Amino acid sequence: MAKAPAHAFASTLKSFKTPSGKSGKYWSLKELAKQYPSVDRLPVSIRIVLESVLRNCDGQKVTAKHVEELAHWAPNAERVDEIPFVVTRVVLQDFTGVPLLADLAAMRSVAGKLGKSPKTIEPLVPVDLVVDHSVMVDHYGTPKALDLNMKLEFQRNNERYQFMKWGMQAFDTFRVVPPGFGIVHQVNLEYFARGVYKSPNDKEDKPTYYPDSLVGTDSHTTMINGIGVVGWGVGGIEAEAAMLGQPVYMLTPDVVGFELTGQLREGVTATDLVLYVTSILRAEKVVGKFVEFFGPGAASIAVPDRATIGNMAPEYGATMGFFPVDEMTVAYFEGTGRTKEEVERFEAYYKAQGLFGMPNPGDIDYTKVVRLDLGTVSPSLAGPKRPQDRINLGDLSTKFSELYSKPNDANGFNQPADKLKLRYPLAAAGKSGDEEAAPPPAGAPLDVVEMVANRSTKAAAHVSASAPAAPKGEVTIGNGDVLIAAITSCTNTSNPSVMLAAGLLAKKAVEAGLSVKPHVKTSLAPGSRIVTEYLEKAGLLPYLEKLGFYLAGYGCTTCIGNAGDLTPEINEAITKNDLVGAAVLSGNRNFEARIHPNLKANFLASPPLVVAFAIAGNVMTDLMTQPVGKGKGGKDVYLGDIWPTPKEIDQNLRYAMNAKSFRANYDKVKTDPGKFWSSIKGTTGQVYDWPESTYIAEPPFFEGFKMEPHSTDAGFKGARIMALFGDSITTDHISPAGSIKESSPAGIWLKAHGVSKADFNSYGSRRGNHDVMMRGTFANVRIKNLMIPPDANGTQEEGGVTLFQPSGEKMFIYDAAMKYIAQNTPTVVFGGEEYGTGSSRDWAAKGTQLLGIKAVVARSFERIHRANLVGMGVLPLQFRGADSWQTLGLTGNEQIDVVIGSELKPQMDVKLVVHRADGSHQEVTVRLRIDTPIEVDYYKHGGILPFVLRQLLAA
Repeated sequence: MAKAPAHAFASTLKSFKTPSGKSGKYWSLKELAKQYPSVDRLPVSIRIVLESVLRNCDGQKVTAKHVEELAHWAPNAERVDEIPFVVTRVVLQDFTGVPLLADLAAMRSVAGKLGKSPKTIEPLVPVDLVVDHSVMVDHYGTPKALDLNMKLEFQRNNERYQFMKWGMQAFDTFRVVPPGFGIVHQVNLEYFARGVYKSPNDKEDKPTYYPDSLVGTDSHTTMINGIGVVGWGVGGIEAEAAMLGQPVYMLTPDVVGFELTGQLREGVTATDLVLYVTSILRAEKVVGKFVEFFGPGAASIAVPDRATIGNMAPEYGATMGFFPVDEMTVAYFEGTGRTKEEVERFEAYYKAQGLFGMPNPGDIDYTKVVRLDLGTVSPSLAGPKRPQDRINLGDLSTKFSELYSKPNDANGFNQPADKLKLRYPLAAAGKSGDEEAAPPPAGAPLDVVEMVANRSTKAAAHVSASAPAAPKGEVTIGNGDVLIAAITSCTNTSNPSVMLAAGLLAKKAVEAGLSVKPHVKTSLAPGSRIVTEYLEKAGLLPYLEKLGFYLAGYGCTTCIGNAGDLTPEINEAITKNDLVGAAVLSGNRNFEARIHPNLKANFLASPPLVVAFAIAGNVMTDLMTQPVGKGKGGKDVYLGDIWPTPKEIDQNLRYAMNAKSFRANYDKVKTDPGKFWSSIKGTTGQVYDWPESTYIAEPPFFEGFKMEPHSTDAGFKGARIMALFGDSITTDHISPAGSIKESSPAGIWLKAHGVSKADFNSYGSRRGNHDVMMRGTFANVRIKNLMIPPDANGTQEEGGVTLFQPSGEKMFIYDAAMKYIAQNTPTVVFGGEEYGTGSSRDWAAKGTQLLGIKAVVARSFERIHRANLVGMGVLPLQFRGADSWQTLGLTGNEQIDVVIGSELKPQMDVKLVVHRADGSHQEVTVRLRIDTPIEVDYYKHGGILPFVLRQLLAA
């Protein structure tokens, strides 16, 4: 056998000892700094990536040149170097994990057809999937909500769960955390992350240890940055490559240092802080950059608060929002149940590497430094359509009133000002809140009478401090009414300080005689069972329940679009009167139609503010100056009367960090996964047999697969324009996760295949079936294709429609795409700034490709979606300077040529030729956003999956 080549930096392999005398080896960055002195001043996050490059330097995928380039990282150098980053593990959630598993199963099918062993396709790193996106809030406001919602979840998703069970037995390194345990990011923080790792194949007495690092198929994977772990969200197609042995390739990033000073004032929460950070960094344009927090303010922030800030990195656009490891991180590991040996090794490793402790100003060279005095942060919300649009709590009432009449392109709702305060009675209103409500049939939303149950008629009359009271006994709704109030999402439900604050506020509110308005759909969906346990121990859960915040499920729920439906009466009132209803949620995303298709104003807020607005009932109630509501004896109760003090929160924090509770909870993943999960029977075998299903189908991405890629010219001529979009088109716009409209192409297809409307489930749950998902592409009910002329009032038509050319016939985008494909006519999409903002949603790129769209031309791209487009063989093209489709004067009836030179190169200039209907043409130069050499290879192979499959089968 040929002898393995010597490691180019073998001298940097050193030993370290723990205080109890255990030894280990590690690749020393201090030793590397003797050769490259600038290593000592690199950002901590860059040094952790450097350790991976150093450790994995095999002379092939990772070379000595890669180590040298990253060791020479300079704060403001041109970013042309490509880093091959080998991650320790991969984390999935079920919405993105199921299509990823389907792709792996399809690869095994291809291997079998080509006479290769199916085991050729096998994850080479640990892969964990958490089922957290499937549960919906069908039942709420009742002690039975959790059980009823879980029963429905398993009924709806049985086929998906059978498929996961197949994956668990087919792949050696694939583990599933069943429904009902928590949200992937909180489970990742509390359970998966072990601090430092060693290879399972390392059997030496003194094994080699290395830092935890990962990619996840959810953009909020960055929550793990709060405990000093380098990791971020990628598309499932990138995650598959990482699972199958490919490094994660990226350009060397800029690193923005964020210096925090001072301390938060009383009454200000971690949620308020993260909304400030999001607003500041979005304005700094940190897309594609690392953000690293440092300074005395950062050192003072508790780890759950750090995790909250890291979680929101996709909202401020950064690849990561990273906090270095320090004493607080070690304490968090101890409090969440890691073993003494793990914690000791974790601390000893980071100290040996010189990576322990929060950096002070001047310690590190950053690309740029941004500063925030924590003492300047004030209570805030964000919305009504984007998480970066922060609003001071005291300004919300005025802001909503202004936006109500502003045009759509000014982020407004384009409504007549004289309609703002009008209220409308609900058809089923009037039943006394003291009457007992009967349980609804399975799957049915609670009707409005049941919503009123256990809520006083006095509260029903006092709907809003900003609107006239309804006649006694009559429930009315109007603009700005809070129709959904949800304590939900990984961002905040993992944070004990804000969850305890919500419980304490609920306790004081109940004691003051306050109750929640009858039109509000309330829900509590914690990030893990630990949250319920500490709320119970603190005696606060009964007060949340008294206000309607009963436990509805352990999962993303409302934040991912699984809010469940509103009552028929409320839906009818909204659509009939064109009301701008509101949701207030403790989430991270509030894009149009994400929370509920009928709610146009969605505000992100801390959990205690969610409870407060549920009581107030309308976002035009100024909680800084007006009463939250009327309490005992008709007395006005203000927010300051019920807001918890820091001392009260601190006194209850002891319930939140109990190592025994954490260990006992997560031991049940293996020992007691639940009766529903245990009853699921999946098929067995190494190759999936693809039974008939509207949930899981063999994806078409490997049809006609051959070992040699089919060479095609990257350019094309005579393309038709599928859509002209404005700024901030999100992956929710491109590929919705929420409910499926009956009249949409996907709804029509499901009905044709025998699925009733009640069983549609969501787009997210059906991501294992391409027939549903390609019909759902560009099908968001709020998306606006600006090819369609506005009406006489200047209002733009909403929904996934286009004008088929040259006839100009209006039809669904899916239907037009099928006609263009039948004609062999390529198509393109044009967008504005930040195209693809939001979730790391593969189907936003997969659907684009399956609709025959060859290129997306935009002013700028969000990081993950750009990579996903390349990974699916779609060209991302970026306008230069002030150019845009508007400056080109495009209307949608033009034809487009994309002219590329003989050799495809990263970030090359490409010629766009516009042919107009009058016979004239115009040329403009755009930038090809295939950013790295490996992406050129991916594109030439038709995408990342065929590229990796060819490599695996060739080996």
